[in-house]
Amino acid sequence: MNFDEIIDRRGTGCSKWDAMEKAYGVSPEDGIAMWVADMDFRPPRVVQDSLHALLDHGVYGYPGPDDAHRAAITWWMQERHGWKVDPSWIFTTHGLVNGTAMCVDTWTEPGDGVVLFTPVYHAFARVIRSAGREVVECPLVRAHDRYEMDFDAYDALMTGREKMVILCSPHNPGGRCWTEAELKGVAAFAERHDLILVSDEIHADLVMPGQRHIAFDTLDHGIRDRLVMMTAATKTFNIAGAHIGNVIIPDADLRKAFARRMAGLGMSPGLFGLRMVTAAYSPEGAEWVDQLCAYLDGNRRILDAAVDEIPGVHSMPLEATYLSWVDFDGTGMSHAEVLERVERQAKIAVNHGPTFGTGGETFLRFNIATQRARVIEAAERLKAAFSDLQ
Repeated sequence: MNFDEIIDRRGTGCSKWDAMEKAYGVSPEDGIAMWVADMDFRPPRVVQDSLHALLDHGVYGYPGPDDAHRAAITWWMQERHGWKVDPSWIFTTHGLVNGTAMCVDTWTEPGDGVVLFTPVYHAFARVIRSAGREVVECPLVRAHDRYEMDFDAYDALMTGREKMVILCSPHNPGGRCWTEAELKGVAAFAERHDLILVSDEIHADLVMPGQRHIAFDTLDHGIRDRLVMMTAATKTFNIAGAHIGNVIIPDADLRKAFARRMAGLGMSPGLFGLRMVTAAYSPEGAEWVDQLCAYLDGNRRILDAAVDEIPGVHSMPLEATYLSWVDFDGTGMSHAEVLERVERQAKIAVNHGPTFGTGGETFLRFNIATQRARVIEAAERLKAAFSDLQ
């Protein structure tokens, strides 16, 4: 796979490039899109071939049994994460934002609290609030140049109105791969406060060399009766437009509740997403992911080196995901002043830290899943925009 090939996505209806001028005032003509969390790479050839076969056949009727799709998921989870999944545990949703909304809808009521470890993926809070639930922020602690959890502090924040906790693992935007001890701490926290635990592991395959993601259900934690796992091929293989994700529920009673809600909403997966995921979760797909992660690690090193040359700016060590979390606090500048330099001067569209909740106030999130030439260009632009500090 040639990840260096420049693919012009402008004018194709993609959010990342065609919506950034409206969202950030950065023109796609001379700007660099580093915000929306998709990649500027084509998926592996095996995915493309599956679509070509479908197009060549030319009939796009209702999909039949999804046994092959489920088998591909179970194979991938076992081979890549050492996690044995029963095919009957798998529900297919329209992506994991939809999966999150379905979980909130199934196991909470309006007015209930849903716990988030912040800063965290902004769509969680949006879904929770839109459903009439309360976001309960448990701020992560920045220690040893990474985020850690303070369960004593979180216990003190609980009021009894909380019914669910959502964990982002690996963590977006902080890039952490949580340790076994940390995950067991989350399990104990959920049990103490009688919370449904939703573990969103959409970035599980995007791990930097030398790091390790632990699938929550592989732990001996004793909380399967409250655990809901969420995974997807969409982030891994850059097929987010397929809007397809997995909600995987080991507990029979939880499955019954979720199945009723799915049936009540008349939800079912689309043909194209099923075919793409079935093709992606394969040995060919695995080889592509290994190459991708090595390439992303190279991009990470380039952006980190540039950022570290700017006084007062620092990126948190990226263990997983392709989303660099960069702190501008040491510059002494206001958030607006930082944005003026990054977006107006450097012409880079990025996600604003405050949208990720408490703890994100001085940060920006940079998507490095693009061609290396663009990462190098973005690095040079950032250094130039802050050159007066050097």
